Amino acid sequence: MNSLFHTKDLGQKKFLITGGAGFIGSHIAEYLLKNGAGLVRVLDNMTNGFESNLSILKQYSSFEFMEGDIRDAGTCQIACTGINYVSHQAALGSVPRSIREPVYFNEVNVGGFVNIVKAAVDNKVEQMVYASSSSVYGDEPSLPKMENKVGNCLSPYAATKRTNELYAQVFADVYNLRIIGFRYFNIFGPRQDPDGNYAAVIPLFVKGIMNRTPVYINGDGEQTRDFTFIDNAVQVNIKGMLTDNTLAFNKVYNVAVGENCSVNHLYNACRQHLLSNFEHTYREPRAGDIRNSLADISQAKEFLGYEPTIKFDEGLKDTIVYFKRLYS
Repeated sequence: MNSLFHTKDLGQKKFLITGGAGFIGSHIAEYLLKNGAGLVRVLDNMTNGFESNLSILKQYSSFEFMEGDIRDAGTCQIACTGINYVSHQAALGSVPRSIREPVYFNEVNVGGFVNIVKAAVDNKVEQMVYASSSSVYGDEPSLPKMENKVGNCLSPYAATKRTNELYAQVFADVYNLRIIGFRYFNIFGPRQDPDGNYAAVIPLFVKGIMNRTPVYINGDGEQTRDFTFIDNAVQVNIKGMLTDNTLAFNKVYNVAVGENCSVNHLYNACRQHLLSNFEHTYREPRAGDIRNSLADISQAKEFLGYEPTIKFDEGLKDTIVYFKRLYS
């Protein structure tokens, strides 16, 4: 990650990254630490976090780790003490798992979110950003997806993220919290977990192709996604936390590249990068999945100066290099 996404001096600023031992959170934390932030506190209960990510962050003297659960209000209050900026990434993130465990998802994704925004208000945090999801578009059929047009949620996971957006609106209006939400579109990159029961598609494909173990594509594989490299997610979080544009607050933004491709195309691209002829297997479509996804990113460009720096092909190449090192 060589691009610079900020102009302010971070030396006197203190940041809280919830879920900072996870995939997206650890990249945000690392960017801030590399660029001289005064304090980067990570709050994580290690459900989806990894010691390997923490070991990267522990190299920096301004890093602080707090093991704790966002479902505990007192923990959130302590985590927000003395903090200027919050990036809230802690969440459960699987559509199929949310269908199996809707109550658990509500406790973490909704209850935990309310605890964090309340703690941000109580501790006079200057600005806060949080992770929403493209899943909130649900059955809204039009492409590209525009922030002002959402449909019916298709999973408990989507419902939790939509509820977060509603709570964010309330906390902005009632408590004057400066808050910005990000609807992530299929973020991928190094450190994404390839081993969990609900692992994301790119690590699953790469691991399966490399190990020549079964790789499954849900449905016909012609469903499309706006695959977005991790650097772009880091960029928008940094710009959102640090923006002085008062018109940017109390909004939700698509975080994507603005280009999509099919899952079949993705699989073939992975095979080409890995110089493999390994075949996949089709299986039944997955409940709760959106058929097609493509983002309009003009609002993020206008209000936050967001500009994707790495497109799909370059990001996929970097990701595969990482996983080849991991499995070689």
